[in-house]
Amino acid sequence: MTSDISLLKADKIVDARGMSCPGPLLAAKKAMTEVKPGQVLEVKSSDAGTLRDLPLWANKMGYAFLGILEESGYTRIFVRKGK
Repeated sequence: MTSDISLLKADKIVDARGMSCPGPLLAAKKAMTEVKPGQVLEVKSSDAGTLRDLPLWANKMGYAFLGILEESGYTRIFVRKGK
């Protein structure tokens, strides 16, 4: 597993840019049903609340919060699905 998050290749990408809370979280929850254990979900979001909500949700669900990449005008949030 890489420690450089910029090299991560997501198995599923959710583009939730432009959605306000709780849209990005709901989109992530829906998308995670299509991700197999061990795979990575990437959520692109321009909503500041997502930076707080997604790590909390991942932890609650037993998923691994892998980190955040800041882009111009949005963030990329990475979560690995647990077993």
